Amino acid sequence: MDYREAYERWLCAPRAQGFHAELAAMDEAAVREAFSAELNFGTAGLRGIMGPGTNRMNVFTVAQTARAVADEIAARGAAALERGAVVAYDCRNGSRLFAAVTAAVLARAGARVRLFDGMRPTPELSFAVREYGCEFGVNVTASHNPKEYNGYKVYGPTGAQIGDAEAAVISRRRAEIDLFDAAPGEEALSDEALRAAGVEILGAETDEAFLRRVAACAVTEDAAALAPEMKIVFTPFHGAGRVLVPEILRRRGFANVIPVAGQMVPDGNFSTVASPNPEDPAGFALALEVAGREDADLILGTDPDADRIGVMTRRPDGSWVSLTGNQLGVLLEDYILTAGRAAGKLPPRPAVLSTIVSTMMARAVAEANGAVYGETFTGFRFLAEKMDELEARGITPVLCFEESCGYLSGGHARDKDSVSAAMLVAEMAAWHRARGRDLAGALDELMARYGWYREKTLNVRMPGLDGLARMAALMRDLRADPPASIGGDAVTAVSDYLAGTRTPAGGPAEALALGRSDVLAFELA
Repeated sequence: MDYREAYERWLCAPRAQGFHAELAAMDEAAVREAFSAELNFGTAGLRGIMGPGTNRMNVFTVAQTARAVADEIAARGAAALERGAVVAYDCRNGSRLFAAVTAAVLARAGARVRLFDGMRPTPELSFAVREYGCEFGVNVTASHNPKEYNGYKVYGPTGAQIGDAEAAVISRRRAEIDLFDAAPGEEALSDEALRAAGVEILGAETDEAFLRRVAACAVTEDAAALAPEMKIVFTPFHGAGRVLVPEILRRRGFANVIPVAGQMVPDGNFSTVASPNPEDPAGFALALEVAGREDADLILGTDPDADRIGVMTRRPDGSWVSLTGNQLGVLLEDYILTAGRAAGKLPPRPAVLSTIVSTMMARAVAEANGAVYGETFTGFRFLAEKMDELEARGITPVLCFEESCGYLSGGHARDKDSVSAAMLVAEMAAWHRARGRDLAGALDELMARYGWYREKTLNVRMPGLDGLARMAALMRDLRADPPASIGGDAVTAVSDYLAGTRTPAGGPAEALALGRSDVLAFELA
């Protein structure tokens, strides 16, 4: 059916009654955006604006996806149903509802279901999948996106987000399911109804197991004692890091952790934050006010689902510096390799993993410290796959990171973990402080040792269906007619990761180790 027919079906559907006023108020452009496509299910699951429509996040599109996951579990047999799934959610509007819908649909299909009793960090969901031996995990979150969005991430048994093959299977199953038939009624979504359906509720016992594994990632055992006067301001941006991040810092001996009180309260509207993205310094305005009053040394901020972390450090002159994801990544890398070796905590064959869009300094630091270095495409599932591959060869990744402020140290999870990252950043800051430098000063010393690197990220928003078409056209045009120069510098080679080739200027194409991703890279003279 075309988008008008789909719209009319929703307008007339008794089950969509709660959306009727919103549907009736839509103009033609809004109808087209909401109904001319299905909300795409890919390796990152679902992500979209909340509201009525086939191209929106709502109870019907969520239930349809949950049913597809349930059907896939059932198709794998009784043992898979017993392994079942674990479901988590963040602070966003609708997240608790979408998690309850998912749990109800999975339980109705006969799967064993574990549901967290409140919002939890994404890495704890990844940990729980591994800890309980589940077939799948589901996390309802749109990470750092604006308040209008929500999302639905699906994890496989390793604790990593599912790959292309699994996503394609679930997507095909999803296409065969009527979204109105899949959704349970409201009466099935209360805590009492979920328990009656056999849903197990996870709480403090899983938190405790997770925190024990995070604490095991520590590099310097007595780090807090190195700088007992150090003050840390923490903000969870209203999200899921509000309990476990302060708790792990307390357990590691950091006594002066000062929360940004107004942002410790769950709020899906992010009403006190310019941006819930820890990459954006604008989000730290309130944290900077608190840090100024408290004469603090360090600011830590975690995004709504607590998988990513942002860090600001105070210089000796009192000014504050926001560290980029790349800068924090190489600081952590150097700290883990250097302090870890001194403490006798490095494995025999350590490795550092990052992505093709992260700083090239990561390779220089790893190789100078005798660590294996590996690169993947952007997306932590690729890093997780590489972790598994290296571990099978007796090589231990001690740090995985992306330039978008995502870090993982340790084998307890297979996704970004701001809880362990916060612990490591605090102990790293204390370790450097005991040696007479702040983190920005430590970065300057790293640059002097390994070479000077600089990066800048430009984010261009192209929303909606028109945006997707424009992006596709831009990439097509760049492939058809690549630039000979950029900013006055000659292009010396073009790497096309979709074709899997690198082509030097005037020379034949050569094969890349990575392929099948819509990425272009230009090397300049």
